[in-house]
Amino acid sequence: MSRIQHVLDKAEREGALRRTKPVDDHMGHGVLVDRLPPQLDTDVLVEPPDTVVVATTTLEAHMVVGRIPAGAVAEQYRALRTRILHGDRGAAAQVLLVTSPGRNEGRSLTVANLALAMAQIRQRRVCVLDADLRAPRQHQLFGLSDRPGLSDVLLMRAPLENALVSITEHDISVLPAGPTPPHPAELLGTTAMRRVLHALRSRFDHVIVDAPAAAPLADIGILAPLVDRIVLVVRAGTTSKPAIHEAIAAIEPSKLLGFVLNDRV
Repeated sequence: MSRIQHVLDKAEREGALRRTKPVDDHMGHGVLVDRLPPQLDTDVLVEPPDTVVVATTTLEAHMVVGRIPAGAVAEQYRALRTRILHGDRGAAAQVLLVTSPGRNEGRSLTVANLALAMAQIRQRRVCVLDADLRAPRQHQLFGLSDRPGLSDVLLMRAPLENALVSITEHDISVLPAGPTPPHPAELLGTTAMRRVLHALRSRFDHVIVDAPAAAPLADIGILAPLVDRIVLVVRAGTTSKPAIHEAIAAIEPSKLLGFVLNDRV
């Protein structure tokens, strides 16, 4: 049995966040999630990102890394962070896109908690970019207004500095999606979107992109060339094999870092 097949089988029969096997063929490296103790993370001293909007927020209840940082679930997100930072041949992706085969598979919650875990590394500059212009969730998870946001920036209704929010108590920045535009996919494919990602690359060590479902929407095909690596979130015991295969087919093999088995919505 191949290791890819092993991951697919686990997604059908398990109902909790557990360790997945690494993918060592043309699909790239797998993301490993388990209860390993945290490893020492170090970085050089860097300047804070140049954002002008500062917010004090109340995190949504499932944001366990920020609300219950000493808990077992938060520890699993830190383990996921460590695997991602050290699992891509030793070179962590600066812009990481997280998607899923469908909706309600825990993608947005994984993005938010993973970003909080990364921000806990001393002097690491982290940004959450909500690129799901159809059904955004990051502003709700972080307790922020949804506007101005990414769509406002892309439509030149607001500058990036006014849409990017710095949450100082968690050392993280968030760019909400903003109001839903008439044609989300077309907007993500503009030169303006490339400029936004270029600007975020220059300001942050890590940009975690919350993207729509991989299939059947065109958004992933548009966003994939703009990011370094992609992680696929699969809800254990719920996501079907055909849905996973369809999502994999929508992702360029060299971009796929691996899978996260998840059981939260």
